[in-house]
Amino acid sequence: MPRIRQADVEEVKARTNIADVVGERVALRSAGVGSLKGLCPFHDEKSPSFHVRPQVGYYHCFGCGESGDVYTFLREMDHVTFTEAVERLAARIGYTLHYEDGGPAPETSGRSRLFAANAAAAEFFRGQLVSPEAEPARRFLGERGFDAGAAAHFGVGYAPKGWDAMLKALTAQGFSREELTTAGLVSTNQRGGVYDRFRGRLVWPIRDVTGQTIGFGARKLYDDDQGPKYLNTPETPIYKKAQVLYGLDLAKRDISRGDPKRVVVVEGYTDVMACHLAGVTTAIATCGTAFGSEHVTVLRRVMGDESASGEVVFTFDGDEAGQKAAIRAFAEDNRFNAQTYVAIAPDGLDPCDLRLQRGDGAVRGLLDHRVPMFEFVIDRRIGGFDLASVEGRIGALRSAAPIVAAIRDRMVRAGYERVLARKLGMEPRDVHGAVEQAARRASGSVGQGAKGDARQEPRPMPGSGPRPMPGSEPAVQAPLERVTLASLPRSTDVALERDALTGVLLYGHRIDPALLARALGIPFRTQALEAVRASVAAAADRTRPGWALNAIETVREPYRQLAGELLARDFPARDDDHAIASVNDICRRLVLRSLDGEKAELLGAVQRTAPTSDEGRSLRVRLRDLDNERRALIDVE
Repeated sequence: MPRIRQADVEEVKARTNIADVVGERVALRSAGVGSLKGLCPFHDEKSPSFHVRPQVGYYHCFGCGESGDVYTFLREMDHVTFTEAVERLAARIGYTLHYEDGGPAPETSGRSRLFAANAAAAEFFRGQLVSPEAEPARRFLGERGFDAGAAAHFGVGYAPKGWDAMLKALTAQGFSREELTTAGLVSTNQRGGVYDRFRGRLVWPIRDVTGQTIGFGARKLYDDDQGPKYLNTPETPIYKKAQVLYGLDLAKRDISRGDPKRVVVVEGYTDVMACHLAGVTTAIATCGTAFGSEHVTVLRRVMGDESASGEVVFTFDGDEAGQKAAIRAFAEDNRFNAQTYVAIAPDGLDPCDLRLQRGDGAVRGLLDHRVPMFEFVIDRRIGGFDLASVEGRIGALRSAAPIVAAIRDRMVRAGYERVLARKLGMEPRDVHGAVEQAARRASGSVGQGAKGDARQEPRPMPGSGPRPMPGSEPAVQAPLERVTLASLPRSTDVALERDALTGVLLYGHRIDPALLARALGIPFRTQALEAVRASVAAAADRTRPGWALNAIETVREPYRQLAGELLARDFPARDDDHAIASVNDICRRLVLRSLDGEKAELLGAVQRTAPTSDEGRSLRVRLRDLDNERRALIDVE
């Protein structure tokens, strides 16, 4: 298979802003000069430790250690090959790739083909929406207040009633039946026959956070359709319903820029459409599954909710099913740093019906009547008890106490204890006692077996037990423990060498070449930082884009992660000009430190040498030259 020319690989990377690519999945904010940070997309975290350096095209997470360039990011996030990552970014910027030996572009495969198949299917469905057969679909949309413009904005389409209309259209475009089956677009019967999964239905494309179509949701239109009311794409290599949020691709921009940042979680596709058209452009919905922990993780990355200033508002139908949905969502509430609310429209209307009956203003006003999630759940817990009787109040307290006990913030918990006491008409101390008892029960159950037996098998003390016979140990060398910034000792030498490497990696191309070469030519006193210095000093051309990434890739283990952290860490400066001045100053300090060390050695040698000897005169000449060099460096400062 022909390979992409290396010059094109470098050119595409140079023209791509890594912050734009990462920013499609992670809310990034400024973290100092030339640095951005957000919640890591590779592991779940509460506080942002994921840093992006756009000027060097690099990212690094100080929490899990993941790092790399824009190609690495796409490969890790989307599980594509290196070639597919380059081709995707080239298409993004409109760059024509060239392949070695003049060969044609290789055919994409795997996940890229699944994305392409879904994109082709979405285009097919959109085209079918204007066909005569699709009149019921257009009528369905119109009756719910959606015109052709709204349908186009959300990419709504129509799946024809025939068994293989889409199958024929996509196979004519070069997609195989195997690819369409893997993408969840067609199904197979018991005899091995293949047919369209979506037939005679209104179809919504489901996109990931970057806007790529990964699946579909389809609503039945005809009475003779024996299938479920809503039919979604099955689990595929690119469609995981527990991670998908409908409308997030359209909502993410306004979510990340809001003040406060607010997400509105609704229950269906038409509710998302109604909210967006009414001006609530941060509305999203799950796709055929309950709101769960993986959805929380996706939202937190988009919100970047390292503070408690954000809001997540759940809207549910006012019926029993809607109330149960709120209770389920409550289980995920503690995973948000953002404040969590519930909003239920008057008369239990969903956002789509609310917009139809009372207009756009009523949809926007729905958020004004939101109540905290904890309060909503408490009300539902005590709502089934007769609070006029002592027995009813005690039963309600026992039911609601675990809800309050689950609140981690002690001040918030105390506040809700008072709320619960007021609702039940009981003494706050009695409620506090019940909540504390519920908290103890919850913590005491951790680690217990089915019958509450928390006993464990005794474990041997360290060093106990039979020792292996000499020579019987396996000849396996333990891997070296990786060195990180946090593991470095604290000293002025470490701080100087650490800041020097960060500054040079970021601004080496703008530092006086002679001064830089002199500073990097001096061995460092810290072993780990010396390993990084050696690779940085060996870099051939620091004016070429990507030189810093190439330099840290050559750092030997176990110091490579440290090199990545040095490149990603914040550099203390007000702006680029001050940063460059600071790096120049640090380089001079490194040279001065070396000169001072040499001077101290020479002074000791002078004391041991006869003043009139040739060696003594030579030492004094060198001392004079050192003083001149120091003076020249200090005068520059």
